[in-house]
Amino acid sequence: MTDSSLTVYKQHILNDFNNRPNYENEFHKRAATRLVELAKLQSGQHILDIATGTGLAAIAAAQIVGSRGHVLGTDFALGMLQQAQQKVDILGLTNIKFEEADANEQDLPGAQFDAILCSSAIVYLTDIPTSLRQWHNALKPGGIVAFSCLAETSPSASVLFRTVVQRHGITISNPNQLLGTPERCYQLLAAIGFQEISVTTEQLGFYCQDPEAMWIGNAKSAFGLQAANWTEEQLERCKQEYFVEIDKAASEAGYWNDITMFFVTGGRPSEVAM
Repeated sequence: MTDSSLTVYKQHILNDFNNRPNYENEFHKRAATRLVELAKLQSGQHILDIATGTGLAAIAAAQIVGSRGHVLGTDFALGMLQQAQQKVDILGLTNIKFEEADANEQDLPGAQFDAILCSSAIVYLTDIPTSLRQWHNALKPGGIVAFSCLAETSPSASVLFRTVVQRHGITISNPNQLLGTPERCYQLLAAIGFQEISVTTEQLGFYCQDPEAMWIGNAKSAFGLQAANWTEEQLERCKQEYFVEIDKAASEAGYWNDITMFFVTGGRPSEVAM
């Protein structure tokens, strides 16, 4: 990306997340809870939750590490951090804090954290391999990174969206391609130096009966139609074609939105005693 396109992309992400009234849907709650579970956190640990959003994973982690531990949640969407802090205040947690920070530019201290978490957000980073290398360095020896990402075929509603808009001259790259298979996740972490790598595949899909919501969610996302200089007529024509394709694939229960998620963990090797 050029500097200008990178700035535009980040602004799209900010607009997307700061204006999501229903971010804490069942999908995000399930994903964050499962990630923390698979990270196998322990009492007294120091945890970093990157792109924490409304703090779903960070708060779950804080409840595990207890009063002897500490959790730092960072995000560059201030609106989400405010929601996260409100929840912490209600729960009365004192072992967690939130900071506004851009995950792409975060300067992390070396060997500082027992675990680094990133729930459902690594796809938004502009240079995933570089970020993973930074996370590796920021872990204490024996520490663990845990993140979740989607298969390149998921969500199926988004794959279908990209297929339809491409017929109308707009090509949207698949944001899940880099980490889109368990093999790619493993290979990338291994190349960086992570060990004891694990990829757990789970299905978090659901039936959807609201094509309008699926259209809006895709069109207004950071991987949507921001670059489309369309008239209202062109936009409506593409939208109606998407509805037709959704209807073709739907059953009586609705459209099955396949969401195949990978929960990935990898450890920084422990120092070898001399």
